[in-house]
Amino acid sequence: MSKTITARPLTRESFAPFGDVIDAGGDLHYPINGGKTERYHALARAEAAGPNGHVLISLAKATPYDFPLKLTMVERHPLGSQAFIPLSPRPFLVVVCHDESGAPSTPHAFLTQSGQGVNYPRNRWHGVLTPIGESQDFLIVDRGGDGDNLEEFHFPSPFEIRLS
Repeated sequence: MSKTITARPLTRESFAPFGDVIDAGGDLHYPINGGKTERYHALARAEAAGPNGHVLISLAKATPYDFPLKLTMVERHPLGSQAFIPLSPRPFLVVVCHDESGAPSTPHAFLTQSGQGVNYPRNRWHGVLTPIGESQDFLIVDRGGDGDNLEEFHFPSPFEIRLS
């Protein structure tokens, strides 16, 4: 039997316990390039710990999921943060969990607004990249290097994620 979770809008305040919202908001922005560009500065901090740890920048082409989504698994990365920045204005689903004694707690689901991305800090349980409705491309900033930087947790029974 699945448990139902309804995704809520992603805001800086609602997501703060889980990581950073990456968008053109916030107070720290200023003009550069002779005033032709507005830089939104330091929206998230990339982490790369462990042996030979370094920050990577990658692209991903993600396929959409069917909804309601059956959430059976979440993952975390003990040695580095992981950011997902959409390269289109379409929303995507963000699923995160607090840690309870080494295992994920009940998931929280968020629906991004146009142009929003997220940054998960080290050890944050999160769902996989989940586009809605059609394929979507993302910029990924995460950790490369030696060591095991992926831990998966499979729920004993699935959660059902609804968009509304």
